[in-house]
Amino acid sequence: MAQQEQARKVTSNSSKSTFDVASLVLVAILLAAGFILNLTLGNALGIVGIKPQFLIAAYCLAILLLDASAAQSVIIGLLTAVVIQLTTSIPGLNFLTESVGALVMFALTRSALKNTKVMPLVAAFVTTLVSGLLFAAGGNIVMGAPMANIVVKLPIVFGTAAFNAIVVQALVKPLSIATKKK
Repeated sequence: MAQQEQARKVTSNSSKSTFDVASLVLVAILLAAGFILNLTLGNALGIVGIKPQFLIAAYCLAILLLDASAAQSVIIGLLTAVVIQLTTSIPGLNFLTESVGALVMFALTRSALKNTKVMPLVAAFVTTLVSGLLFAAGGNIVMGAPMANIVVKLPIVFGTAAFNAIVVQALVKPLSIATKKK
């Protein structure tokens, strides 16, 4: 029996080192929902200049709901990057941006904001901002564009961060009740 339980856990080198099957399913469902929303609503809103990134909101929610460790957060970020590869404009870059974003989210869940009602809002905003700015800067490097071009992308990055912050703040409470997490 103990061997069967070991096979159902993903481990990392942290004090809280395992994801149970329910946690893995939660991550998978959130990422799948984020991907579908990116393809449908995200693309539809892109026409009017708003480009939400539901996959970033999904991993923010996963890290919050699971109270993920730093290592687990990076794993969630990397899984998100794998999914993003299906639609990204610059393949590979998201492995960096989402790993760093996931670590930012982890750090903010452990910060002085931890026990405040606005922590999900602020943490998702900052996480999306960091990920978006890294993607913009990395994209400029890959494309050989001048760094000054980032200025043109700032309204999109800030708009996406604000949108994701609202989505995460609105969903964290009902999802925590539904999943009995946190």
